[in-house]
Amino acid sequence: MFAEVIVDIIHYEVDKIFEYSFSDCNVQLGSRVLVPFGAKYVEGIVIKINDESNYPIEKIKPVYKVLEETPALTKESISLMEYVTKSCYVTKASALRLFLPSEMRKGRIKEKFTLFAELKENIDVDKVISALKSSAKKQRDCILFLGENGKTELSFLNKEFGSSAVKSLKDKEIISVITEQTFRSPYKNLGNTGKQVVLTNNQLSAIDSIVNTDKEITLLHGVTGSGKTEIYLNLIDRAIKDGKSAIMLVPEISLTPQMLAQLRARFSENVSILHSGLSAGERFDEWWRIRNKEANIVIGARSAIFAPIENIGIIIIDEEHDGSYISESSPRYNTIDVASFRAKYNGGKIVLGSATPSVESYLLAKNGEYNLVELKDRINKKPLPEVEIADMRNEVRRGNNSPFSSVLKSELSDCLNKGNQAILFLNQRGYSRTVICTECGHVQKCSDCDVSLTYHYEDNSLLCHYCGAKYKMIDKCTNCGSKYLKYGGIGTEKIVLELHKLFPQAKILRMDRDTTQSKEGHFSILSAFARHEADILVGTQMIAKGHDFPSVTLVGILDADMSLHFADYRSAERTFQLITQVAGRSGRADETGKVVLQTYQPDNLVLKRAIQYDYEGFYKEEIAIRKATAFPPYTDIVRILISSESEDDALIVTKAVYQELSFVHETYRDKFRFFGCMKAPIKKLQNKYRFQVLMRINAKDKDLTDKIFITVNKYKSSHVNVVMEINSNNLS
Repeated sequence: MFAEVIVDIIHYEVDKIFEYSFSDCNVQLGSRVLVPFGAKYVEGIVIKINDESNYPIEKIKPVYKVLEETPALTKESISLMEYVTKSCYVTKASALRLFLPSEMRKGRIKEKFTLFAELKENIDVDKVISALKSSAKKQRDCILFLGENGKTELSFLNKEFGSSAVKSLKDKEIISVITEQTFRSPYKNLGNTGKQVVLTNNQLSAIDSIVNTDKEITLLHGVTGSGKTEIYLNLIDRAIKDGKSAIMLVPEISLTPQMLAQLRARFSENVSILHSGLSAGERFDEWWRIRNKEANIVIGARSAIFAPIENIGIIIIDEEHDGSYISESSPRYNTIDVASFRAKYNGGKIVLGSATPSVESYLLAKNGEYNLVELKDRINKKPLPEVEIADMRNEVRRGNNSPFSSVLKSELSDCLNKGNQAILFLNQRGYSRTVICTECGHVQKCSDCDVSLTYHYEDNSLLCHYCGAKYKMIDKCTNCGSKYLKYGGIGTEKIVLELHKLFPQAKILRMDRDTTQSKEGHFSILSAFARHEADILVGTQMIAKGHDFPSVTLVGILDADMSLHFADYRSAERTFQLITQVAGRSGRADETGKVVLQTYQPDNLVLKRAIQYDYEGFYKEEIAIRKATAFPPYTDIVRILISSESEDDALIVTKAVYQELSFVHETYRDKFRFFGCMKAPIKKLQNKYRFQVLMRINAKDKDLTDKIFITVNKYKSSHVNVVMEINSNNLS
C-alpha cells in the first residue's frame, strides 16, 4: 500500500506530494505520520491512499511511524485544504496547519494523565477502620472521605491527609491507585445563564425564514438588542435534534465566555470552545474532544471555522461585518468563504448576523443572493437609546480642555447618582498617542517601525503598538535635547485617571489589550462589571460588540470621528459600525438608554446616519460612492507587498515585480481600474522596509488573480518576502 503525503515544511520547492509505502493498516486517510525526508524525519499528513504506485518500488521509502491512532484530519478537511491552497495562494503545508493545534505539531503537547485513588471493591469501611491503630487518624479520615466521595485525585488526598497515610493505605491494599486521562477544561466556573425564553413573533418568523429558505446563506440584520442570540440558540438546537453539528463564531475572544455559558446552559458538555487565548493544553484537549465526537457544538473566534467537526448543519457568524473575520497573516482567508465551502460540503446553512452588516453582505442580500431577514425592533419594544451630539469645538472655545464634554460630565454624574452603570469608548489604548517635542516638533518613533510610539502611564514606558517593542520613557527630546515635551492625543489610561479626579468614589474598570493579556483577562473584567463591582467601564473596540449589561444606561463615545481620518475606503463604514455597536450597549433593560457622542465634525453625514440608526440610508450613500469610484464590492483590490530588512533589496524586487506586472496590465487593460507602484503607507514595520504594487481589477476574476500570482510568486526569496493580498482588511 502507498500513501500520498504532504510534509510539514512551508516552502514552494517542496510544495508537492510525496509517496511512501506502508504495510501497517494503521495508516489512514488524514493520519499524521513521521516520514524520512532527506537525512531526517519530518511530520506529514496522508491525503490519499493507493494500492499501487507509478514509481519503482525500490525508490519508495516506508512510513516510519503513525503519530495518533485516530486520523487527525477528516476527508472534508483535506478537501478544504485544497480549496484554501488555491483561493489563498499558499502552500499545502501552510493550509494544513490551519487544521491542527500548533502545539500538536512537533509533539510539544500530549494528553494529560492524572492519578486517582479509590477504595478497593468489597471493602467494609467499618471493619477496616476498626482494625486501624488508634494513632492512624489520617488514614481513618482518608477512608471515610473516599467512602463518601468516591474516586479522588491522588494529589488532593496527599495534600489533605498526608502522602504517608495515603501510601500506607495503598500498601495495605485498602485503596487502589489508577491512571486516567483528564481533560484540561477552560472556563469551568461560568455559572448557569440558562433561562426559559418565550420567542416573539418576529423571532419565530425569522427562524422559519432561515430554516425554509433554499438559499445557503441568510443575512440576519437586526438592531442591537433585537434577540439575535436567542435565534442562534434555537437554530443550533434544531441542528442537534436533526443529528447534525453546529459552529458558532464570534469576532472577539472576550465574547466567547458569555456565549459558551449560554450554550452550556442549554446543551451541557456537548459544547467545545476553540480560540487562541486558551492554554496549549486546553486547546489540545478541546480539539480532540471535537475530533472524537465528544462535542458537536463549537464556539470560538475566527480559527474555529477549521474545527474538526463533521456533519455540520448550521454555521453562525455573529457580528459578520467585523474585520477580525479576515485573516491578516498567511493564509489570508475570509472566514465567510471558508464557511461557505463547509456548508456546501455538508449540506448545511450559514447565518450571518449583525446590526450593521458589511456593505458587501448587504448588497448580496439586496440582490437576492443571500436570504435577508430583518429585525427592526428591540426585543422589549424599548426604543434605541437617544444620542446627543457634543460639539468639541465649542468645548474648546469655552476653555474646556478635558477629554469630557460638559454634557458627558453631567450625564455621568446623573447616571452614577441613580446607581446605574456607564461605558466609555475610546479606540486608543495607553495614555497618549504620541510624545512630541515642543521645540523642534520631533515625534518619538519606533526604531523598527515607521510609526509613533504610544506613552503608557502605568509602567512609564513607550510602546510600539505594531511590533510590541518597549522603550524607556524619555525626559528630553532625542533629536534636539529639549526637555519641553508634550503628549498628543489621549488613550484609555488617561481617561481612567481623569475619571478618578472627577468621580473619586466611582469604581472604574479598563478593558483593552493591556489589561486582557491572560486568558481570563476578558472574562474577569466583564464578569466583575456584570456583577456591578464597577460603575464605569472604559475600553477600546473590544467592549463595542455583543455585550449585554442591563444596568448600563449611559454610553460615552470619545473621539467619535477618529476612524474617519484613516486612509482606507472602508473608513466611513467602520465608523458607522463602531458608533452603532457601541451605542447599542446602552438601555438594554428597563431604563431608557442615553448616548453622548463627542466629535469635532458634528455635520459629518456618516455620524448623522449613525446617531439616527439609519443603516439603510448609510448603505445607499456608501454603495453609490463605491460604485462611482470603482471600489469593492465592484472591484477587487489586489496588493503585492514586498518587504525586506534591506531597503535596496526590497526596491530592486519591487521594480522587477512592477515591470513584469506591467505586461499583464497591458494585456488585460480592460480588466484594470487602477495600477500603480509606491511605498507602503507604513514604510517600515518590524525592521523591514515595505513597498507595494496596488491594483484594482474587475471583481471575482480568478483567472486574472491566478496570472498575477504566478507572475510575482517567483520573486520570493529567503531575504525578500513577496505577499499577494486580495481585499486586505488592512492596507497600511
